[in-house]
Amino acid sequence: MRNISYAERISDAQVLVSGLRANSTQLMRRGLDMPFIDSLEMSRAAAATLNDQQEKLKADLKSKTAELEAKLAEIDSQMTEAKKIVKLDFPQSQWKEFGIEDKR
Repeated sequence: MRNISYAERISDAQVLVSGLRANSTQLMRRGLDMPFIDSLEMSRAAAATLNDQQEKLKADLKSKTAELEAKLAEIDSQMTEAKKIVKLDFPQSQWKEFGIEDKR
């Protein structure tokens, strides 16, 4: 199958189903009966629902990633401030106690 998006594949399936329905009498001779066409349509509808759900999850993931990055930036800022204070108030020999590996 060519490299196309899920939405395009779902759309292609809808066009095919419409064509099959419009020509069902002729196609029945070749074994493409209404139960087959109905099954294809149900599969297409289920795929469309799954695609919609996946798109929502992608949006939710982007939102949560932005929240996480903002929180980590806050943590970085707080850690920088705390390290500055520790370095001012404690001798370098005790910095390791705070997880500070810096030389200065």
